[in-house]
Amino acid sequence: MREGWRDVRLGELGVLLKGKGISRADLASDGVPCLRYGEIYSTYGSVTEHLVSRVENSRSNDALQLLPGDIVLAASGETAEEIGKAVAYIGRKPGRVGGDTIVIRDHGQDPIFLGNLLNSPNVVRQKARLGKGQSVVHIHAPDIADILVHLPPLPEQRKIAEILRTWDEALEKLTALRAAKVQRLEGIAQQLLAPSRAIGRGVPQSNWAPSSFGEVFEERQDKNAGLSSDDVVTVGKYAIRKQSEHFTRSVASKDLSNYWTISPGDFVYDPMSAYYGAIGRYAGSADGIVSPAYRVIKLSPDVDPEFMVALLRTHHIRFLLETRSSQGNKEGKRRLLQRNEFERIEFKLPPREAQREIATKLAVFSRDLKLTELEIDALTRQKRGLMQKLLTGEWRVQLDSTDDRSPKKEAQHAK
Repeated sequence: MREGWRDVRLGELGVLLKGKGISRADLASDGVPCLRYGEIYSTYGSVTEHLVSRVENSRSNDALQLLPGDIVLAASGETAEEIGKAVAYIGRKPGRVGGDTIVIRDHGQDPIFLGNLLNSPNVVRQKARLGKGQSVVHIHAPDIADILVHLPPLPEQRKIAEILRTWDEALEKLTALRAAKVQRLEGIAQQLLAPSRAIGRGVPQSNWAPSSFGEVFEERQDKNAGLSSDDVVTVGKYAIRKQSEHFTRSVASKDLSNYWTISPGDFVYDPMSAYYGAIGRYAGSADGIVSPAYRVIKLSPDVDPEFMVALLRTHHIRFLLETRSSQGNKEGKRRLLQRNEFERIEFKLPPREAQREIATKLAVFSRDLKLTELEIDALTRQKRGLMQKLLTGEWRVQLDSTDDRSPKKEAQHAK
C-alpha cells in the first residue's frame, strides 16, 4: 500500500441515503434546482457545480434534499458496466435529488476526488459485479456500502482533485455542447416529422398517407444456424449492437439454438423495454443472433430505413410505444408490448423521395453531433489514463508543505 493511503469501505465513510421523488410531471421552468437520475448519464460528468433541472416548489419537499459535497450514484442503468455512475455535487446551495439514486453524505473526503474515484476502473469493476438484472440493471445501498476504495490523505486528495477538475471542466463544456446539439437535432426532427402524427388532438394536415407498423414491418423468425456467443446482439436504448460492445461479459444463454438470426438492416425491439427506447435498426456488418425474447422485424422496401430510425425516436411514436405497453411490475421498470399492439401503432408516411430528403437533412446534424461525441470520448480516455495513475498512487503529487490547499498544478511520477 502507498505510504499514507488506506483501504476503506464506502459504508464506513458516511451515510447512504436513497433519493426519492421528482417525476417528469414535477419539473418546471422555475423552481428548486434538482438532479434527476437520467441526467447522471446524459448531462453530468464526475463533478457538477450547477443543476440543470428545476422541480416545482410545491413538489420539492417530496424529494431528498441535495447538499453541497454529496455524491450521487445512479441506482439503475442499461448495463452492469455503467451501473452506479457517480457525480459529486459541489454547488454552493442545497438542491433536490430524485428517485433511483443513492446519495453518500458526510463522507469527510474531498468530493471532487471521491466523485472521480467512484468512476475509476477499479470501482467500476466492483459495481459491475454487484449489479443485478439484464435489460435493466440495479444496484442497492448495501452493495454500494461494501465497495472497497483506496484513499490518500486529505491534502493529497485535494491536490489530485485540482488536477482532475481541469479535465472535468473541459468535459462539462463539451457535454453541454453535446446536449445542445441533441436538443437541436430533436427539435429539427420533430419539425420535419410532425406530419407523421396520425392520432390525437391537433393532428397536422398533410398529404402523407396513413399507415401502421403492421403494414410496413414483417416479423422475421429464422432460428440460429450455427452462430456463437461472439455473434450475440443486444438491444438497448436506441443502441442495437454486438454484446461484446455492450458488456464485458456474456449475458446470453448457454444454449443459443433458439436464438433468432438478425441481418444488417433488420429492425428489432425488446417487447419488455420498447417503451424505454429498446428498438432500432441493426447496422452491423454481418449476421448476428438475438434473444428469443426479442422480435426481429423487416422493413418494407417502400420505406426509407433512415427515415424509420428517425420516426421511432419522435415524441408521438415513443408515446404510443409507452401507452400500448402494459406495466409488468410494481416499479414499472418493464412493460410488455404485445405483438398486436405494436402492429396497431399508426403514423403517416410521405412519398419515398420525401422520406429520403428528410433523412438526408437529419444526417447532417447527426454527423455534427457525432463529431462532438468523438471529442468527448477522446478526452474521456485521456482523463481515464490520468485517473489510473493518480487514483492508484502510481503517480504521487507534490504537496506544498506550507499550504496544502494551494497545490501546484502538476503530477509527478513517484520516485
